[in-house]
Order: sequence, then C-alpha cells, then structure tokens
Amino acid sequence: MKKFEIENVLRQNRFVTHLAILMFSLIVMVLNRYISSDAKHWDYFASGFLLVFIQIEVFIFISLLIFKNMNPGTTPGEITRTLLFRFALFLVACLMAAFIIFICFIFLRKLFSGGDLVGLLSDFFKYTFSSWFKSTIGGLSFGAVIFIVILWQDALRREQKLREENLIFQNETLRNQVNPHFLFNSLNTLSSLMDTQPDTSKIFISRLSAIYRYILDNSHKDKVTLKSELDFVRDYFDLHKIRDEEKIVLRIDVPDAEQFWIIPVSLQILLENAIKHNMATRDNPLNIKIYLKDKNVIVSNNLQKMATQMKSMKIGLKNLAERVSLFTGKKLIIEETENDFTVKVPLIC
Repeated sequence: MKKFEIENVLRQNRFVTHLAILMFSLIVMVLNRYISSDAKHWDYFASGFLLVFIQIEVFIFISLLIFKNMNPGTTPGEITRTLLFRFALFLVACLMAAFIIFICFIFLRKLFSGGDLVGLLSDFFKYTFSSWFKSTIGGLSFGAVIFIVILWQDALRREQKLREENLIFQNETLRNQVNPHFLFNSLNTLSSLMDTQPDTSKIFISRLSAIYRYILDNSHKDKVTLKSELDFVRDYFDLHKIRDEEKIVLRIDVPDAEQFWIIPVSLQILLENAIKHNMATRDNPLNIKIYLKDKNVIVSNNLQKMATQMKSMKIGLKNLAERVSLFTGKKLIIEETENDFTVKVPLIC
C-alpha cells in the first residue's frame, strides 16, 4: 500500500502546508468577523485566529497518527469498515484535543489579563460549552468528511492497482521466479538419478511436483501462512541439496510459523537469489538463514560472490519489493555488508 496522497503532500512540503493552514485560519476569522460582533474587536480576532490555527495543526497531526501506514483491506466492504472506524476514532481524538486546547487557551487569556481563575471549568460548562461544542463539532465534521473521502478514494485506487499487479504477477511467476534454467537443471539431475539412485529420484520428483503445485495454487493469492511458505522453501531447498549435496546449508528458526502471514513465493525468490549469485563448495558452503525479528522474516546469507557474476536484471527483487509495498505499505529492506547479504520481508498483519 502506498502512502496516502494527503500524507505525501504534508511530508514533502511542510512549509507550504503550514502556510496554507495559516491562510485558511485567517480566512475563517475574516468570515467570522462579519458574522459575530465580538470578532470585530482586535484582541478577539487575534486570539480566535491563533486558536483556529493551533487546532487545525493538531487535527492534522492526529490524522497522520491514526491513518498512517493503514492497510484498510482488499475489498470495498473491508475498506469502508476500516475507514469508518478510523474516522470515528479521529473525531473522538480531535474533540478531546480541541477541548484541552480551548481550556488551556481560556486559562492563559485569564492569566495574562488578570482575570479570576476560580471556577474556570464550571463557568465553561455553564456558559460556553454548548456554543463551543456546536461550532467545534460542525467544523471538525466538515473537515473530517473531506479527509475521509480523500482516503477512501485513495484506498479504492490502491485496491484496483493491487488487483492489476496480481494479474501481472500470476502471469510472470511461473516464467520468471522458478525459471527455465532451474527446471532444466532439475530435469538433468532427475535423468541421472533415475539410472543411479532410483529411490532418490522418487523423492526428487515428489519435491519438484510439490514446488510447482504450490506455485499454481498460491500465485493468485494475496497472502499465505508463513508455515506453508516455509514448507515450500524446504521443498525447493531439498532439490538443491540433492543436486549440490552439502554445498548449501539452510537453517530455519521460525517458531509458531502458522500464526503469521506472508506474500506467496517471496522467500523462494530470496533463496534462489542467494544460490544464483554466490559460490558454494564443501569447504566453503553457502549458509542461508531464515528467522523472525521485529515483524519481519529475515533471509540472510554469507557473501561468496562468484568471480564472474552472471548478468542480472534484478527482476525478482524488484518485483518482490513492489509487491511488499502494495500489500503491506512497508519497504523491502536490503542490506549488504562485506560478509553478509540480508533481506527483511515484512509480515502481513
């Protein structure tokens, strides 16, 4: 899921945003000047302008906290329910914030003007609360409705793009992710095993069949359990282990994997990437580790780059990074040091 447009605008150009809020607050008070007789006084106009400006700034800050990195769902119903819940939470939080700001504002005005601070809250609820509540909830509802419509439209656009990306992924997965080179090598291995190790060849066929069955069954899905993805990775690794014997070592440390969800055919891409770009011998095996940390599945391997690197378009990693962004709203983190190559794949919440 990409960040919502309103959040991008606010973050990319903070100065313009604050200036726009300043101008909007000024317009509100100018209009109010012609409606309310009190607004004609300079001190009322200035204090009202400052109050509106501060409240809008706080409301926007609250909205970013509530709607940040939100994954509203994959269907219009889920999107609507999630946004309505966040909308209600947004209204309650802003109303409480507006109350605190207004009380603090009255307190400071009385403090600096030498007014009586005794009974400040009781006077507020007795004389001012009704008008304050009506004006605050009216303005807040108007702004919130505009805000929620923007988020809802953006979520629907994201969901549509996600469906389009899924169609592309379904068509590309079989061709690119488990590539013809791997299939060719596997069939060659199988051919030799059938003559020399018939029992092993049966295991090999079983693993190869499981791999392609998994891809056919899950390439169209949004998410799969981490356990099923790890089982798929083990089958994929077993083929390489039969072919390369002890040159590649895979260690998986993921307890309670059935409780987590992940993008299908994601870990296999990283396993294939590690095998493809690194040397592996019995004396210096390629060590690959898969484990959980901070709501990420981490795939790490020691770097043993081949002397002559095969040309790579990095389609697998690029495709995976885009899918991670669309499904989770987070980034695929790739880290390379002198000794290790690590990729962090966010889990789907």
